[in-house]
Amino acid sequence: MTQAAPPKRPFTKVVIASLIGTTVEWYDFFLYGSAAALVFNKLFFPNSDPLTGTLLAFTTYAIGFLARPLGGLVFGHYGDKLGRKKLLVLSLLLMGGATFAMGLLPTYAAIGVAAPLLLTFLRLVQGFALGGEWGGAVLIVSEHGSPERRGFWASWPQAGVPMGNLLATAVLAVLAAVQSDEAFLSWGWRVPFLLSGVLVVIGLWIRLSVTESPVFLEAQRKAAARGELVEKPPIVAVVKHHWREVLIAMGARMAENVSYYVITAFILVYLTTELGLSRSVGLNAVLIGSFVHLVTIPLWGALSDRIGRRTTYLIGAVGIGLWMFAFFALLDTRSFLPITLAVTVGLVLHGAMYGPQAAFFSELFGTEVRYSGASIGYQLASIAAGAVAPLIATALLREYDSTFPIVLYVLGMCVLTIIAVVAARETRGSSLSRTGTERAHAKA
Repeated sequence: MTQAAPPKRPFTKVVIASLIGTTVEWYDFFLYGSAAALVFNKLFFPNSDPLTGTLLAFTTYAIGFLARPLGGLVFGHYGDKLGRKKLLVLSLLLMGGATFAMGLLPTYAAIGVAAPLLLTFLRLVQGFALGGEWGGAVLIVSEHGSPERRGFWASWPQAGVPMGNLLATAVLAVLAAVQSDEAFLSWGWRVPFLLSGVLVVIGLWIRLSVTESPVFLEAQRKAAARGELVEKPPIVAVVKHHWREVLIAMGARMAENVSYYVITAFILVYLTTELGLSRSVGLNAVLIGSFVHLVTIPLWGALSDRIGRRTTYLIGAVGIGLWMFAFFALLDTRSFLPITLAVTVGLVLHGAMYGPQAAFFSELFGTEVRYSGASIGYQLASIAAGAVAPLIATALLREYDSTFPIVLYVLGMCVLTIIAVVAARETRGSSLSRTGTERAHAKA
């Protein structure tokens, strides 16, 4: 007996639900990164010098990335089996619960070494949840929309990343402006973590209202008609038949992911620790840059519908590599306007990669393995890229007392991304309704 198709809902509601839910999840995730740069080094690792304490705080930050591939694997498996919507609800609950609990954590001064251990555990839960979030959010939009404008519509969940960062940075900036340093370190830092509980309720209310992906439901009906409902785990098919696509996705993420965390997370360390500026300078610069980033991501996605995913992506990879040479020079002026320009231009160029990425990765895989394949490629790269980017940048600064090695580090990642994107096929306009088997037959 085939499953009846759900009643149609406005497509914009699907886009809004993915955008709001993704915003909440990334608010939670980025909040940790900002707190690691500003307060966790003092509250959870107080017996170290400033840069060493920051390195330890960023180590717990990186641990969250280690859990993301596991989350991508687990959520991808069940998302390809049970559907996109159920897993999106679960990821939001896990992320919000972990972030809210962080706001209640006692510090090192209260319970000693148990404090950073509990912080690390909750960071692992965050990473696991986020590992399943991205694939489901972009796929449910990609699989609802038309091929002609998929790049534009699928970029909206991507815009949830700067929106979440914007929200997290805005809350921290407001608290930093209205509180003394003592009050912020004492209790103020907890407020944005506890606000996550309210945001999760809003996100769940919206996310529960959307319908399941019609492409996924159609794939289930086809599988039932062929008697293929009992299948091997999707990861088996990904490893056996789609390893090249996974490697392309991983390579394409290197410059995108590393540059983003250097621009938005490491900058807070560099400005406060190395240049001696107040934390509000970096927070406000990232705030303005994130707003522009939010606006331009859908524009880059729309451009990829016209000139192709690969061409748009390459504009970003080449652009960010070149911009890094100006980025630190502008920061070193210690002036707010040049610092804001450095962040904003960097994030605009980053958007040329991040805007078309959702459609690009979705189009690489067949329906029956799409959640698993896209999530694994996306999240595995996060370990080698975003997870260690602030750590590597901080370590390079500490070792060489110069930002030039950091520029070379980002430039090297850009070269890897360019190679991966050039090796990929152009996917613009691909049908998402075909399974991997049907695609193989079409090529034969």
